[in-house]
Amino acid sequence: MIQKKIKAAIYARVSSTDQNPEAQLNELREYASKRGFEIYREYVDYVTGDFKKRKRSKRQKGQAYLDLMEDARKRKIDCVLVWKYDRFARSLSVLITDLEEFNNLGVDFISFTQNIDTTTPMGRLFYNVIGSFAEFERETIVERVKAGLANAKANGIQLGRPVKDKTAPERILALRQEGLSLRQIGKIEGLTAAGVLKILRRIDQDTTITRQ
Repeated sequence: MIQKKIKAAIYARVSSTDQNPEAQLNELREYASKRGFEIYREYVDYVTGDFKKRKRSKRQKGQAYLDLMEDARKRKIDCVLVWKYDRFARSLSVLITDLEEFNNLGVDFISFTQNIDTTTPMGRLFYNVIGSFAEFERETIVERVKAGLANAKANGIQLGRPVKDKTAPERILALRQEGLSLRQIGKIEGLTAAGVLKILRRIDQDTTITRQ
């Protein structure tokens, strides 16, 4: 029986001081070849350190990163291969959120220089650790939001940006407090799990501002 080849997405990000991504890509291509992976696509983002240029640059928005996440959600890839963590996610919170989503989608993650490979038993343990961090972050957000909402309501403050359904944030928070997962809440509200988490974070940010 012919074994199906793993479709790998190679992701690289370079800055204005290192505009050539080939240093990362060459090593990742060689690694994929040795593992027998089929390279589905190479995704490359370019980041400028100049703030004014950053605001004007479409590439700064990370279009390649967004394309990769979309392809993962459409099950077009089996594995994401990066050179190093900080070449994929620019913050720990983003890394945790994305790795949790990959795990839920059944997409493996390999960090070449850091020897993390979730296709292995040890690598799958890494996913479990990331999941624990993600759950801790969500619980922390829920607790802070709960306290912030109560305080804001007591002071007659309306929270969040104007939205078509102004009761959605409160419903989402209530469902989360009942123990529903982000994906379960998303199905109820017609959102993605990432969208639900974004709303919780936005409420958390708004309530933090009201306490300052």
